[in-house]
Amino acid sequence: MDLTLSDEHRQLRELARRFTDERIVPHATRWDRDEAIDRDLVPALGEVGFLGLGIDERHGGSGGDNLAYCLVLEEIARGDSAVRGIISVSLGLVAKSIARHGTEEQKQRWLPGLTAGTLVGCFALTEPGTGSDAGSLVTKATRTDDGYRINGRKVFITNGTWADVALVFARTGGPGPKGISAFLVPTDSPGFTATEIKGKLGMRGQATAEITLDDVEVPQDALLSTEGFKLAMGSLDKGRMSVAAGCVGAARGALEAALEYAKQREQFGRPIAGFQLVQELLADMAVETDAARLLTWRVADLADRGLPFRTEASMAKLFASEAAVKVANNAIQVFGGYGYIDEYPVGKYLRDARVTTLYEGTSQIQKLLIGRALTGINAFA
Repeated sequence: MDLTLSDEHRQLRELARRFTDERIVPHATRWDRDEAIDRDLVPALGEVGFLGLGIDERHGGSGGDNLAYCLVLEEIARGDSAVRGIISVSLGLVAKSIARHGTEEQKQRWLPGLTAGTLVGCFALTEPGTGSDAGSLVTKATRTDDGYRINGRKVFITNGTWADVALVFARTGGPGPKGISAFLVPTDSPGFTATEIKGKLGMRGQATAEITLDDVEVPQDALLSTEGFKLAMGSLDKGRMSVAAGCVGAARGALEAALEYAKQREQFGRPIAGFQLVQELLADMAVETDAARLLTWRVADLADRGLPFRTEASMAKLFASEAAVKVANNAIQVFGGYGYIDEYPVGKYLRDARVTTLYEGTSQIQKLLIGRALTGINAFA
């Protein structure tokens, strides 16, 4: 693997860095306190092409490979992981699923708006009773003369109250993963209700919702795939790459904040950066961050070469999410008491990082996936 970035990759990363410093960093604390990101940020993300990465230009996309996607997400998450989540879901899980599995009509209907940021998508998989065991979901889609009638509840849905289209997973057949299909449901459909979840530990600016589908009628052409579970798991493989990239950005942000503070803060007549145990904290943070980045880039490289990457994605997501928590925690230690108040960013980095060990497969689920790949033995059953 050649780890040297191309000119195009360097230019894109610089664009993402400038966008983050100008449009995200100055507002991140306010968004966190208000539990609401400014909605006009979404079309701004579309204008610079960040919501079209990996999507064909014929459908409004901006092209680019998986490494480009990771570079942008790292920079965005350095500013605010909640913004990174908007991109990961609306583009990574919804738009890319439509681009990969949709009909030409579905692509023409949804992709131009999603890539421009005039539309937002959400990925409605998790239910109150089914988190890690997604194959047991109970939301049901019943055939009608004109299409399907969907009934059920979803929870912890990122972008849920902002979304114009929900990628809904519902049971059309028997029990288990094979009975699940995927539907593109307009959120203005009668019977579709999204209620925002407030009071989250982290990612507070992100619109997270509980969704209720009460006799929601959709036409036949809303069906994206009859192999919904397979689609969901494939989307989450790349989703884990995007979460890992975001974790690298959050870790890097915490490290950079701690480095700057340690050089300025004086105790016992000198900067605390000169104390051995502080340098140990900073060194550990730097190693964890770089290791997480390399694991993430490996996934992007495999995906760009068309090679299998499922296990590597689980490794990257597992390591990077746990590393982001450790790095942010160490950053608070460097700041001391000041790290415990939101005048400084490191407490937010820790709160935001914590959920990444839970969603898109908990750390424990990632270990079981890796263990299954290593041994050939399924520990889920």
